[in-house]
Amino acid sequence: MSNSLLPFIGLILQIFAYLVIARALTTWFPNARQYAIVQLLYQITDPVMVPLSRLIPRIGMIDLSPMILVIALIYVSQKLAG
Repeated sequence: MSNSLLPFIGLILQIFAYLVIARALTTWFPNARQYAIVQLLYQITDPVMVPLSRLIPRIGMIDLSPMILVIALIYVSQKLAG
């Protein structure tokens, strides 16, 4: 893969990490899912979040999968950047 493409992929992964953080923050607001922007956020992040949530067990009411995904995404994006 070209060296000029790796930083771009890293940037995309960082943006996705921020979307996952935004998704996690929306869980604090019970009526947030009724808004179109939040529905779009879930559509973008669901393909990764749903399978990961099935693999990583919850601790009581706490879902650790967003935090684990964000850490992994930031780690990979940093390695790609350089």
